[in-house]
Amino acid sequence: MHASEYIAVCVSEAMFSQQPQDLVVVAGQPVTLPCTIPGYHGVVLWIKDGLALGVGRDLAGYPRYTVIGDHSSGEHHLRIQRVELMDDAVFECQAVQAAMRSRPARLTVLVPPEDPVISGGPVVSLRAGDPLNLTCHADNAKPAASIIWIRNGEVLNGAMYSKTLLRDGRRESTVSTLYLSPSNIETGQQIICKASNKAVPNGKETSVTIDIQHLPLVNLSVEPQPVLEGNLVKFHCSAKANPPVTLYRWAKGGSIIKEVSGDTYEVIVDHSFFTEPVSCEVTNPLGSTNISRNVDVYFGPRMAAEPQSLQVDLGSDAVFNCAWTGNPSLTIVWMKRGSGVVLSNENLLTLKSVRQEDAGKYVCRAVVPRVGAGEKEVSLTVNGPPTISSTQTQQALHGEKGQIKCFIRSTPPPDRIAWSWKETVLESGTSGRYTVETVTTEEGVISTLTMSNIVPADFQTIYNCTAWNSFGSDTEIIRLKEQESLPVAVIIGIAVGAFVAVIVLMGTIGAFCCTHLKGVVSAKNDIRVEIVHKDHNAARENEEHTSMKQLMVSVSVTTYYFPLLVLQEEEKEYQHIKVRLTSGDGEAPMRESERW
Repeated sequence: MHASEYIAVCVSEAMFSQQPQDLVVVAGQPVTLPCTIPGYHGVVLWIKDGLALGVGRDLAGYPRYTVIGDHSSGEHHLRIQRVELMDDAVFECQAVQAAMRSRPARLTVLVPPEDPVISGGPVVSLRAGDPLNLTCHADNAKPAASIIWIRNGEVLNGAMYSKTLLRDGRRESTVSTLYLSPSNIETGQQIICKASNKAVPNGKETSVTIDIQHLPLVNLSVEPQPVLEGNLVKFHCSAKANPPVTLYRWAKGGSIIKEVSGDTYEVIVDHSFFTEPVSCEVTNPLGSTNISRNVDVYFGPRMAAEPQSLQVDLGSDAVFNCAWTGNPSLTIVWMKRGSGVVLSNENLLTLKSVRQEDAGKYVCRAVVPRVGAGEKEVSLTVNGPPTISSTQTQQALHGEKGQIKCFIRSTPPPDRIAWSWKETVLESGTSGRYTVETVTTEEGVISTLTMSNIVPADFQTIYNCTAWNSFGSDTEIIRLKEQESLPVAVIIGIAVGAFVAVIVLMGTIGAFCCTHLKGVVSAKNDIRVEIVHKDHNAARENEEHTSMKQLMVSVSVTTYYFPLLVLQEEEKEYQHIKVRLTSGDGEAPMRESERW
C-alpha cells in the first residue's frame, strides 16, 4: 500500500473522540477546550467565530492561546491563559484533510462588576429636615450586576434600578438610587450597597455613614477677575449659618493670614495667587465650613522645571525638559541658537540619534500672549570621534623654518595626536629636524609640526595628522608647498628706497618725529614680520582628499624679513593676513604708530 493510500485510509477512519463543549468561565481564569482525533495526523485548525487562529499548533498571533496534548495521539486541545472578555466566542476544532469539524462550542466569559461606589461617600452629610438620596453604581459587569441596599442587616426596599450597555456590547453598568425621607434617617447610620452577578455570587459591597449637620453655607467671591499681576483684588466671604457664625479665618496656600479676621480680604496679587488658593473658613458652634478660590491672575512665563545642559554620545538620544507656568496659556518653542527652525512646541525636546553637528546652544522660549516672554539656553555636547580642520596645502620658504598645523575638535579630548610621514611617527617632542607641539584652546587642540631648515624633499613629502579618542579617530593629509620670494636685487632696491623715504620724512616732520623714529630704529634693529594665513574655504588639491570632509581651519605660519612690499604681494595671494611686528629678542609687539 502506498503512503498516500495509507494516509487516505487513516483520514477516512478519523473520528473525534473529544470535542469542545460549551463552557462558562470567569475572566482571568484559564480554560481548556478539548479536541482529540485518534489516528489523524493531518492539519488541525482551531476556529474562533469563523476565523482560523493559525495553522496546526502555530498560534503566534494569540500569545495567550496554546495547542497542548500529545500530537501523535491526536490530541489538539486549545488552552487559553487568563481568559478575557474578547475570548467570549464560538470555537470549533477542524481536521482539514479529513474535512471534519467539531460541534460549535460557546465559551461564555463572565466579568464581575467593579467595586461599587456610592456617590458622596464614605460620609454623606445633609442638613436636618432634608431627605436623603443615595446613588450606587457598579460598572463593567457581564452580566449586569444586581444591587441591593442594606441597613442594620435588613434589605431596604423601594430603590430605583437601571442599567446601561457599554460600547463593547457585552458589559453593562448598573445604577441604583435609594430615597429616604427625613423621618427615616438618623445621623451615624451606616447604609450598605451590595453588587453581585454570576461571576461574583457573594457580591461586593461598600458603605456610607449618614452625617446630619447644620454647618454654615458659604460663598467666596473674588473681584475683579481676571486681573493682571500687581493689581488689587477683593475677596468677600458670605455665609448663612444656624447657629450664627462665630469666626472667620483666612488662609492662602494653606498658610493662615493672621492680619485678617473679618469677612473681607483685600490684597495686591502676584502669580502665586493663580496656584495657591485663598480659603475662607466659617465656623459656628456645630463646626466649620471652608471654601477656597484661585485668582485668575495674568502673569508672564515663570520657569517651573529648568532644563539642564547635556553631554551625550554620538548616536544617542538627547532629551531636554523645560517647563514654564504662565497665564493665560503660554506657548513653548524649542529652537537651536542661530536657527529659525522650531524643533518642538512641547516641554520635552527629543533629539534622536544625535550627530556631531547637533552640538550647540538650544533655547527654550515661552510666550504668554500680550503679557510677557522668557527663555532659557542650554548646551548640547556630543561625544564622538575627533574632527580635524586643516588646509591640505601649507607653505614654507626653502632653507627657512617651516610649520604645518592641524586643528582638532574632540569631545572627549583626544587621547593621542600623531604626525606621520614616510617611515616616521612623532607624537611630541623633537626628532632630528622635526618638533611637535600641542596647544589646547577653548575651541579645540592645535598640533604643530615644525621643520628646521626646509629642504626640497620636504615639498615632496605627504604628512598625516591623526587624532584618536575613545570614539574613534580622524586623519588629515597635508602637503608642504614652496613659497615664492622676491629676487634679492628687488628686495635690496626696495630696502634702499624705503630707507631714503624714511630720511626725507624725518627731515620734514621736525626734531620731535626724528627723535621718535630714532628710538624705534635703535630699539628694533632686527625687525621681522610674522604672517598667519587662514584659508577657510581651501579646496582639496589632490584626488586622495576627495573622500574626506571639507575642513575649515588652517594656520600656516611663515617668518621672513622686511620690507613692506613683500607684505603687499602676500596680501594679493591670501585672503586673511595678520601682521605682527616683533623684535628679534622677543620684546612685546609695537603699537601701530611705532611700526614704521
